[in-house]
Amino acid sequence: MTTLLRGGTIITGAGQRRADLLLDGEKIAWVGRGPQAADREVDVSGCFLFPGFIDAHTHFDLDVANTTTADDFCTGSRAALRGGTTTVIDFACPNKGESLHHGLDLWHQKADGRTFCDYGFHMTIDDWNESIRAELPDMFAQGISSFKMYLTYPAMMIGDRDIYWALKELKRLGGIAGFHCENAGVIDGMIAERKAAGELSPASHPRTRPPYLEAEAVSRLLRIAQAADAPVVIVHLTNREALLEVDHARKRGQTVYVETCPQYLLLDESVYFNEDYSAAARYVCAPPLRDKAEQEHLWKGLRRGAIQTVSTDHCSFTLAQKDMGREDFTKIPGGLPGVETRGELLYSYGVAKRKISAAQMCRVLSENPARLYGLYPRKGVLRPGSDADIVVYDPGASHVIRAEDCVANVDYNPYEGFVTAGGIRQVWLRGQLSVENGKVLVEAPAGKYMARGKNSL
Repeated sequence: MTTLLRGGTIITGAGQRRADLLLDGEKIAWVGRGPQAADREVDVSGCFLFPGFIDAHTHFDLDVANTTTADDFCTGSRAALRGGTTTVIDFACPNKGESLHHGLDLWHQKADGRTFCDYGFHMTIDDWNESIRAELPDMFAQGISSFKMYLTYPAMMIGDRDIYWALKELKRLGGIAGFHCENAGVIDGMIAERKAAGELSPASHPRTRPPYLEAEAVSRLLRIAQAADAPVVIVHLTNREALLEVDHARKRGQTVYVETCPQYLLLDESVYFNEDYSAAARYVCAPPLRDKAEQEHLWKGLRRGAIQTVSTDHCSFTLAQKDMGREDFTKIPGGLPGVETRGELLYSYGVAKRKISAAQMCRVLSENPARLYGLYPRKGVLRPGSDADIVVYDPGASHVIRAEDCVANVDYNPYEGFVTAGGIRQVWLRGQLSVENGKVLVEAPAGKYMARGKNSL
């Protein structure tokens, strides 16, 4: 079946142009102007057509902090699709002592047949030994070309020597790794001091994870990467000092990619000082939200191309789950929901406010993650032969974000009350109209696993 989307403005990483799109089955068959026969025609006049958004940082159905995230692959991917995200890349997380194959098999069990949008996996490396090294080639054979390591969290972090060895092996194989950068030892010391003083409220969370300890960890990681002569990704970067460390590394000739998240662009640490425990605890995530002044530095980083992607780090918990830390802020499950609102927020508070262009939004939400994580040109671009993943954005459909209107499996929204500049009218997943005017039309999960290639960014 063929479908013609007529009258819209196509957004690419290079700019925008008026053009029509002809969809044939799951693929884009033609892009242009003029008469074109089709089985059906859809008028998208006045709307912007983006390639389907890619969220390369989600945590669905993750056991963490003595609980499990509120969104599994079914509810999380449904929320993602509603928000214009047609592909997610989640993190397969074997525990220490478990094989990479065990982690991959487990995540396939969690996701296969239960995911509304297309999906892939990064592989977490929280052990390094000969057995893990020997598994890496088969990870690539199964479509896993990106990995993640932690500089914090005892259950997941590995030492500097092992990071160095892992990076050298990943470079040899053509892979890339992303890193959560915070200084674990000093954070633990600061936490102990707060606990000794009886300061156990959410207000202690940002005070024990200051931005300069993120910047220190970024600097250390980049020096290790320099020694290994390997490219790296800094995930969920939050502040100017950390971004300066990236700038220094790039001036040395290193290849460094940076991701940030909507929460660091739009929310700030003042929320943690609310005397209402629940109102503060719901925003606990790591790294924490920062001082409001940091936001402009991140927007500038997006404008100048210093930050390549905007993902969500969607790691959702209900308010009841957040209540686990009422007597001890370190027991609050860390993470925020975000897959459902990312696209509208970036357009409304970035493009509409002229902080970034529509082309830049396309790059950081679609094109760059597709290139970086081996999905391009199947994903991330609207051109003949690519998957017909399309977000139809109506700049006249402004609305207020409310938790009660969302479909994620959580009872709050971090952006409650934010007013959008326009909204998503339609989402097409591989040629199927899947969302219209906020309603998810598909009743059964139809997402496909995406075996990914190597970085081409």
